[in-house]
Amino acid sequence: MSERRPAPTVGQVVLGRRLQELREAAGLKREEAAQVLRVAPATVRRMETAEVALKIPYVQVLLTTYGVSDKEVAAFVRLAEEANRPGWWQRYHDVLPDWFSLYVSLEGAARIIRSYEPHFVPGLLQTEQYARAVLEAGTVGQARPQDIERHVALRMARQELLARKNPPHLWVIMDETVLRRPVSIRSEVMREQFDRLLEATEHPRITLQVAEYATGPHPGTYTPFVLFRFAEPELPDMVYSEYLTGALYLDSRAEVAMHLEVLDHMSAKAASVQRTRAVLREYRDAF
Repeated sequence: MSERRPAPTVGQVVLGRRLQELREAAGLKREEAAQVLRVAPATVRRMETAEVALKIPYVQVLLTTYGVSDKEVAAFVRLAEEANRPGWWQRYHDVLPDWFSLYVSLEGAARIIRSYEPHFVPGLLQTEQYARAVLEAGTVGQARPQDIERHVALRMARQELLARKNPPHLWVIMDETVLRRPVSIRSEVMREQFDRLLEATEHPRITLQVAEYATGPHPGTYTPFVLFRFAEPELPDMVYSEYLTGALYLDSRAEVAMHLEVLDHMSAKAASVQRTRAVLREYRDAF
């Protein structure tokens, strides 16, 4: 049996889809591919859907069966070995839920990240103090202080992708409620966060807009969500939507298209970048 992983890396998702495409191009069903490997069809399905790590001997046999050249097999194997390596976030496995591991992987691989946030500043733009206050407020029961600090450290580590040489384009629409909701009784926490947001508006790869109350309701008022777009043609756009104890990852064309349409509608209706700066300064001065 192939080794199960808490969550796939983006590389495993891409290569799994490629394996499926090569099998279908060869005119083989999963049952036929499974017979070649002498395994159950479910094993082939789990490899193609990235539910398990890519077992190299299986990959080599399958690619040969699909008529792939030796040179292409060698290149595919190198990519599979790289994809099977745990991501940097695995060092936070003690506090990172399985359902959020894939999100961090997608976030790091995305070319464009678009999101709507009606409750809090998005994690990629939070200051350390703001993040700590949000995590403390959202904890039910007796959370250990060291666990909260580990969560804060993970959130700060995720932000490093915005400082890399070729960062993704981050496009965020925040509801005005986010600006009005103090997460701490210490006013300096909010002032520091507003300074961070104002700084973000000057970043060439960050677009930040506020959905003001004055513009009325909009179609995204139901829940926060994130849309990822990737450079790899094998990986389709994907939407992430979180709930209390887990998350949904949507990649069907119809669902992604609907979320993209909503984001486009909201961005056209939300405050411009210039107006957003003015709103942020007004709220910053109010604290």
